[in-house]
Amino acid sequence: MPEFFSAPAFALWGSPVSWLELVAAVLAVAMVGCNMREIHWGWPLAILSSLLYVAVFAQARIYGDASLQVFFAVVALWGWSQWLRGHRADGSALRVSRLSPRGVALALAACALAWPAVALFLRRFTDTDVPWWDGFSTGLSLVGQFLLGRKFIENWLVWLAVNVVSVGLFIHKGLWLTVGLYAVFAVLSVAGFLAWRTRMHGGAAARA
Repeated sequence: MPEFFSAPAFALWGSPVSWLELVAAVLAVAMVGCNMREIHWGWPLAILSSLLYVAVFAQARIYGDASLQVFFAVVALWGWSQWLRGHRADGSALRVSRLSPRGVALALAACALAWPAVALFLRRFTDTDVPWWDGFSTGLSLVGQFLLGRKFIENWLVWLAVNVVSVGLFIHKGLWLTVGLYAVFAVLSVAGFLAWRTRMHGGAAARA
């Protein structure tokens, strides 16, 4: 990686913010803005931001989140194809919708299983000092990414939980720009939920 990206751009509360972290944060905010508006170009932005954050999180020894960014970059290709050509099981176009009660139960079960599974893996095989925090954000993000790719509105609730916990994690690690970024993400999770709910109701009215 070019030395320029590792160089500090500025400092926040005594901790340096690298150009790498700054560029990754800007791309991530643009990505969420696209997701809120159902603009498919958010997915390639997700790929770029995720690849940059691999290095940011690895340097901070947040290995779960670093590995998660690799997963995000790969899954973003799937999400992009879903938003361009995906459809529901009945063959209808992929539109914003809610999970069925069974889908909600499966999503909650997936979150409940993914969190300890990832945390125990990190505690056993890495030198992270925050396996349970890292495991929570990593495990739930896997579920959130799937729900986002399939345009289920509940993805925003999963991201809200991830972002709130991540704020505490990044405060602990002194990644102050990323603290601010995830605080913004938490607010955007609520805004995204409301925007998709309006879009969903508007689409239902139009089809009626």
